[in-house]
Amino acid sequence: MSDTTAQTTHRVVDAPERPKDGPRQRGHGPMGNQGPAEKAINFGPSLRRLLGNLRPERTRIIIVAILTAAAVVANVLNPKILGEMTNLLFAGLLGKNLPAGVPLATILEQLRAQGQGTFADMLAGMNVTPGAGVDWDAVARIGLLALGLALVAGLLSWGAGWMLNDAVQNSVYRLRQEVEAKLGRLPLAFFDRQPRGELLSRVTNDIDNIAQSLQQTLSQLLSNLLTLVGVLFMMFWVSPVLAVIAIIAVPISLAAAVLIGRKSQGRFAAMWKSTGDVNAQVEEAYTGHTLVKVFGRSKEVEARFARDNDLMYSASFGAQFLSGLMMPVMMFIGNLSYVAVAVVGGLRVASGQMTLGDVQAFIQYSRMFTQPITQVASMSNLLQSGVASAERVFQVLDAEEQIAEQDNHLPVPTRGKVEFSHVEFSYTPDKPLIEDLDLTVEPGSTVAIVGPTGAGKTTLVNLLMRFYELNGGHISLDGVDIATVPRAELRSKVGMVLQDTWLFEGTIRDNIAYGRPDATDEEIRAAATATYVDRFVHSLPEGYDTLIDDEGSNISVGERQLITIARAFLADPAILILDEATSSVDTRTELLLQRAMNALRENRTSFVIAHRLSTIRDADTILVMREGSIVEQGNHEALMAAEGAYYDLYQSQFSGPEVTDDAA
Repeated sequence: MSDTTAQTTHRVVDAPERPKDGPRQRGHGPMGNQGPAEKAINFGPSLRRLLGNLRPERTRIIIVAILTAAAVVANVLNPKILGEMTNLLFAGLLGKNLPAGVPLATILEQLRAQGQGTFADMLAGMNVTPGAGVDWDAVARIGLLALGLALVAGLLSWGAGWMLNDAVQNSVYRLRQEVEAKLGRLPLAFFDRQPRGELLSRVTNDIDNIAQSLQQTLSQLLSNLLTLVGVLFMMFWVSPVLAVIAIIAVPISLAAAVLIGRKSQGRFAAMWKSTGDVNAQVEEAYTGHTLVKVFGRSKEVEARFARDNDLMYSASFGAQFLSGLMMPVMMFIGNLSYVAVAVVGGLRVASGQMTLGDVQAFIQYSRMFTQPITQVASMSNLLQSGVASAERVFQVLDAEEQIAEQDNHLPVPTRGKVEFSHVEFSYTPDKPLIEDLDLTVEPGSTVAIVGPTGAGKTTLVNLLMRFYELNGGHISLDGVDIATVPRAELRSKVGMVLQDTWLFEGTIRDNIAYGRPDATDEEIRAAATATYVDRFVHSLPEGYDTLIDDEGSNISVGERQLITIARAFLADPAILILDEATSSVDTRTELLLQRAMNALRENRTSFVIAHRLSTIRDADTILVMREGSIVEQGNHEALMAAEGAYYDLYQSQFSGPEVTDDAA
């Protein structure tokens, strides 16, 4: 071997490279299988945690409680007031038909003597003035009072609803911020295990469902509970006997609500899980639409979507059916209570133990009493749905984060000396990938890593970027352990160009400037010119202001790759990583890019991963990986003269010999 700037002693075992999309816990390809169904939610702790997010809004919540309580008091007093109006009207109508000037006691005695004792008992229980008609002034005053209370209750309820909506939306706003910040702290391994559509469903659909559930349940729950307390007090005030009859319906209603709630709890968890699965499948099929068509897998994709859609339908139908069942059951129990109250109340009016107005008020109270129970029971299913979504979001928030940042710093300027010392790493604990890797790369040198797919080439640069944490050993940059340096500072020193290009929706200028947002137009154009982006930009209608979508479908694959190279060029990093960076350009463009790459690599440490050996012939050091180990190292001339593994690999590309297992 010739002298090089890299010295390596290591062994890599069983080293299949991680797929670009990363390992996943369950299949989500066109022929992937569904994973196991999620367990039912842990309702109590999840609900307490969800409500705990409202703690910063406690001032608003207190004001909402006060306004709601005042509105409930106004609503609860109204039936009693209207009952008094009924008493006035009824007493006036009865008194008008009685002889004026005759004492009521005399009339009652006459009625009993005539065998009309029941009527006499009813009159005795009412404030009747013989010969007097309806006191319309008193009726008008009571009516205006009832109308005023109704208006006040409506205004108070509107104010409470407005403030509660503000509190809930602020809480959900903070939750979205927490999720966004959390996603930035999660390791790449987390995203490897999460289908994109499933993760998107958690941070969009589930959070929206949380907002809707909180808004609908909290606004009604507080009002209904206070109404229940107020109505119960008024019921016992009006008639303890009828109150006991009405209360009998409560344990029956609660038992039905608990039974239905338990049945629906797991259904809502399954519903939102299946929603995430369908989103993941649709997102994947749409992203890979061209690939699906090329390989003729449309029927398989459609069949899998139909299966996922059926599962989602079954779960949603079960959840919504049980949710819809709650209201009819509660109404049936409430109607039974209503009938019992009406019958017993009528008998007590006939016996003179109650006035007609009190019975009317009590019937209204019985309706007001069963309505909150019915609504609370119905809301329990909506709350189940919201808590099921909350738990899915909490699973993201509770996911294990990256190792905490330390406050060490890289030297300025950064020279670019990289050292791997006894590095050990594996994507999964049971499959070691890299064991005892030692590698030293001097500043300004170019190290090319070649070999067949599955040799762990990309893993080396992933570790250098701290996309994954080491199982053992350490990596240093200019003598500083990169594990002690903030990731943002480390990655600001590294420019990376991948085989899979990534562009966001925006102009070509914006995509190039992503490498250095404060760059001037002149610097952007200089980077574009150096990487030959400027050649094709002028042929586009809007030039550098041409809008491209996130898939870059309105420009070619090669042009997208040129833009990503220009982005790295503009960033001017101390370390450059090129992972098959020219794989999608034509031969002529590749030659032009080689000149740009030579300028880009000048005075900076470069790692080049390549299958096309023509792109790395001028590298200072070439590391040849095959069958889980580095079998050769040196520059191009030395490796060709050695006629070893690199020579065989080179000849297989440029001389076209028959490929054997040894030369693959």
